[in-house]
Amino acid sequence: MSICLCARQAIVIAAVCTVAIAVSGTAQGAPRITELTSGVTPLLQAVHAASSTVVWASGHGGIVLRTVDGGTTWERRVTPAGDSLEFRDVHALGADTAWILSAGNGAKSRIYRTTDGGTTWALQFLNPDTAAFYDCLSFGSRAEGVAFGDASHGRTNLLRTDDGGRRWRLLAPSTVPAPLAKEGAFAASGLCVGHGDAKTVYVATGAPGARLFRSRDAGRTWSVENTPLTRGIAAGLTGLSVVDGTRGLVVAADINRLRTDTSRAVVGLTTDGGRTWDVRARPPLPGALAGVAWVPAAGREVAVAAGYGGAFFTLDEARSWTTITDRVTTGVSASGRTAWVVGANGRIWRLDW
Repeated sequence: MSICLCARQAIVIAAVCTVAIAVSGTAQGAPRITELTSGVTPLLQAVHAASSTVVWASGHGGIVLRTVDGGTTWERRVTPAGDSLEFRDVHALGADTAWILSAGNGAKSRIYRTTDGGTTWALQFLNPDTAAFYDCLSFGSRAEGVAFGDASHGRTNLLRTDDGGRRWRLLAPSTVPAPLAKEGAFAASGLCVGHGDAKTVYVATGAPGARLFRSRDAGRTWSVENTPLTRGIAAGLTGLSVVDGTRGLVVAADINRLRTDTSRAVVGLTTDGGRTWDVRARPPLPGALAGVAWVPAAGREVAVAAGYGGAFFTLDEARSWTTITDRVTTGVSASGRTAWVVGANGRIWRLDW
């Protein structure tokens, strides 16, 4: 579901301008927060930290960025199709190998892969269904990955690969949950699909049911759980983050109110893979939440959330939140003790615990 708001590559190096954020160090356990200048101005919608130094980001206008020095410099990786695609998701294994997913109806939904750091890209999937719209992807290993799209023709659209994306297969209806009417996910942050470990993978669905799909066999077969979070015609889950296979945070939103959403049941915690839930506090500013990421090396209770009303961190498993910025943010990712947030006007924030 949309949220509004191979060729040789030219490389542009963007210098970083760091800005200290006032919240840094104001409370015990609070991170050091640095705002970075990416060198681009379109909305950055997704980010994936392959390590504490290698990070990829993607967004509107065909934008894909990469840093290999922890954000000191960002390289623009010019992608196929120029600026005509919106890359709503990116998943990287390191400095060389990454996948990007463009979202949109029909042929606008595509998956590309690079194995040379974004110098060249191979088209791996071109959506043949004009009624389908792909939202997110995730890899549990170098070979096995999953991509999810909005339901079409009465079927759930889940793609799976076991060869690094060379072949993407649409799973048979008998192996996936039957869709609710007009069920899909929100292509908000690239976090509607996520792995808890190499074999355990989840899908956070949006409208109308706010359901959680779960696979224990790397995406071959699936079950479904209900959640107590907000749901409706344009409301549901928007992003998830799972560690240890079963312990997860999910966020939800009413996307008809991107900057004004005040729905209460928008943050949920599960410790058993989605069977039971504890609804936690929503962040302090209005706005639709888009994504969330645990920062497990900073402590089991530390996470960061991004949304159209701002970005926030928690030190107590989402019982309370501290504001990072009130700017529009969408993507969030973490590795080690470092988290990354991206958003409107090419902005990037780095948080270090």
